[in-house]
Amino acid sequence: MTLAAVLTLPCLALWICLSLPSRVPNSAWIKGLIDNSPSESAFAPYLTPVFVQTGTDLLLDVKEPVVLKEADLFKWTVGSVNVVRLVHGGKPTISPNYISRAEFSAQNHSLLLKNVQKEDSGVYRARVTADREIIVAEYSVTVLDPVSGVKLTVKLCSSDSTNVTVICSTEDSLISSTFTCDNQTCSHEGGERAEIITPGASLDVYLENGSVICNHSNQVSSTRDIQKIEDLCVKPDGKS
Repeated sequence: MTLAAVLTLPCLALWICLSLPSRVPNSAWIKGLIDNSPSESAFAPYLTPVFVQTGTDLLLDVKEPVVLKEADLFKWTVGSVNVVRLVHGGKPTISPNYISRAEFSAQNHSLLLKNVQKEDSGVYRARVTADREIIVAEYSVTVLDPVSGVKLTVKLCSSDSTNVTVICSTEDSLISSTFTCDNQTCSHEGGERAEIITPGASLDVYLENGSVICNHSNQVSSTRDIQKIEDLCVKPDGKS
């Protein structure tokens, strides 16, 4: 059932209709929900996708202030694993597996993950638990390696250098592209792309400002090789 379909149904529960948030709940809504909600759990905020490069630090924050009352519990989890716990009036407790690589701010409830690795990928949630639980922040974290370098080489040049086929290659994939060139411009004629490519990455070759550009990228990094079109068919002895 779509959200639109849900919203067109009769309002059978006045509290639900009045309390349904359109975005991450604000602090007043959070407090009212903890105090008054008959529900067993709160509406979760939108799941925010985050891509981060291997070996870097990642800060996960809570957008709205959270004020804990007596007996309230705040915690960050990844999947079903606790990363940090904070009881009202107490000190934060970081799980043993994260002691050396996580920092928690008791002031704004943010979580800093240091030197992240691919096994740190997962869904991270900030939760407040009293009589019931609400989720106040939610991130889908994907840790990616930077893409490998690329190399642009000439596969074929016609005798008059008007037809040029170039190969854009990486360690695990390649792409070929054909350009037809005159003295001033080159037009893209087509090419063939290899099926093997690193998951989550893209490999492209294109013409821009008189240069052929081979570009390898993913959500966290990019690398490229650039060559002037007039240099592609130059023979080793310097003669075209």
